[in-house]
Amino acid sequence: MAPAGACVSLADRIDAALPQTQCTRCGYPDCASYARAVASGEAEINQCPPGGSQGIARLATLTGRPLLPLSPAHGQEAPRTVAVIDENWCIGCTLCLKACPTDAIVGLNKRMHTVITPHCTGCELCLPVCPVDCIQMENASGQATGWAAWSLPQAEHARARYRGRQARLQREACEAEQAVPVAPPQAPAEQDPKRAAIAAALARARAQRTAQG
Repeated sequence: MAPAGACVSLADRIDAALPQTQCTRCGYPDCASYARAVASGEAEINQCPPGGSQGIARLATLTGRPLLPLSPAHGQEAPRTVAVIDENWCIGCTLCLKACPTDAIVGLNKRMHTVITPHCTGCELCLPVCPVDCIQMENASGQATGWAAWSLPQAEHARARYRGRQARLQREACEAEQAVPVAPPQAPAEQDPKRAAIAAALARARAQRTAQG
């Protein structure tokens, strides 16, 4: 949220009108990237399936663009879902932990994983990485779809979880970089014999010219 009185960019207002699933179905790596693309005219306003028709109407109002039907190339409007892990089949590979944009999955290597339902946005990014197909998506909003299946507090919570994860990943990357041992300075490489012979010959020639002069 922008501070009171701060000038909020069009991209920020568009981002605030998205459900913050961070699902990448729009063709961009996260909701904020899609918002910037819409604001710049790079992307259309109908590429967010989780937002549905109401989400498109919100973006049309913000951008002044005409209403469009949801792009079928990016998905279909559907109820909000949450991931559920079949713990009997989970092998603890941790691949779903790495894929989850809101750190909604907890578990240890070779130990059972589970989903913290309030943190799950239904992005489905955990499905393709699971090697044993032990993750299923369950309906969490009944017949409600698009923004009718979401609330502003849920979207803000998802955004906060995503930003927290990004900050953590950046911090861990910096710590890993700092932990890399610095290689000791290498000893000067031995001089190439051929180059040494040429240098010696040049030195003798210069000395001879100097003596003759």
